[in-house]
Amino acid sequence: MTDILKINESIVPKFPKHVRFRFNKPRKEWVILAPERLVKMDPIAVEILQLVDGEKTVKIIANELSKKFNAPLETILDDVIEMLQDLSDKGFIEENG
Repeated sequence: MTDILKINESIVPKFPKHVRFRFNKPRKEWVILAPERLVKMDPIAVEILQLVDGEKTVKIIANELSKKFNAPLETILDDVIEMLQDLSDKGFIEENG
């Protein structure tokens, strides 16, 4: 069992090797694919996950979204951390490093 990852603004999130973030063309929706699991993503989650590349920190991701949507950085940062923490707790996100 791995240690629980605590998502914060300095973490560089990535998808584990067994997890894929893909566009399902027939259904025209973004999904997370993992062994025997499929998770449909809402539009906000898609915006966040499209920036998860194993190189950007959580703060950089939040900053890019803040600029794109003209929204307060702290609000976006809180939302990004909350969503990534939920996905991390389920094994869909890990720290690059």
